[in-house]
Amino acid sequence: MPRLRLDIAYEGTAYCGWQIQAGRADQPTIQGLVESVMTRVCGCPVRAFGSGRTDSGVHALGQVAHMDIPADKAGVDWMRACNALLPDDVAVTAAALVPDDFHARYSATSKTYAYSLWLNGRYVLPQRRCYVWKTGPLDMAAMDEAAKRLTGEHDFASFQNTGTPVKSTVRTVTEITRSAGAFADEVVWRFSADGFLKQMVRNLMGLMVEVGRGRFAPQDVDRVLAAAERSAVRYVTAPPQGLCMEHVDYAGADV
Repeated sequence: MPRLRLDIAYEGTAYCGWQIQAGRADQPTIQGLVESVMTRVCGCPVRAFGSGRTDSGVHALGQVAHMDIPADKAGVDWMRACNALLPDDVAVTAAALVPDDFHARYSATSKTYAYSLWLNGRYVLPQRRCYVWKTGPLDMAAMDEAAKRLTGEHDFASFQNTGTPVKSTVRTVTEITRSAGAFADEVVWRFSADGFLKQMVRNLMGLMVEVGRGRFAPQDVDRVLAAAERSAVRYVTAPPQGLCMEHVDYAGADV
């Protein structure tokens, strides 16, 4: 069967994340929606595999999914077919046939997530409330220093929430950067790594905000990393609405 790659963008507010939850068929997920659309077009059950399991309320500009489709559907204009059936808060932005060994998750070489903070403590623009975390003013220089200490290869066990067993909690964070957001009160932090643990980006952002508020010193990052256990250090997990899966890289893969 031909293998199809879809690049998908979504506004995650109305969804319980990417992944279908066992025993919770009534909860809307992006995977469930995509599989429903693909099954409808193909005339047979289709299973979609995503590059990452975004949480409830998390958004995406560059989620990637693959699926095997019937041979007689290989020539379908998949962007047009999918977008005609998808709701307005989900869109297929690219579609292409890929080699049989391509895997949306396991072929990925790096991923980039963006997290948006709102620095005005008095209000949030209504148009941005579903896309930012209102933190109020923060010490950006201290957060820059914390970001440097989090960059590189580390055991990120202290930044993993329970729920998804993994063989190793060691990851390489290649870059943590900040840039201006769409408005004067908004700042966007981007996290790039070879992979992320469950809710790792939200936990990284949560600790960095604690540093920005002066509750932790930048040097405390070293202590948190060394603890190698999420429950060993008390800090907040950033809320989901500020997070967006921006890009998945498949450098070197024949896609």
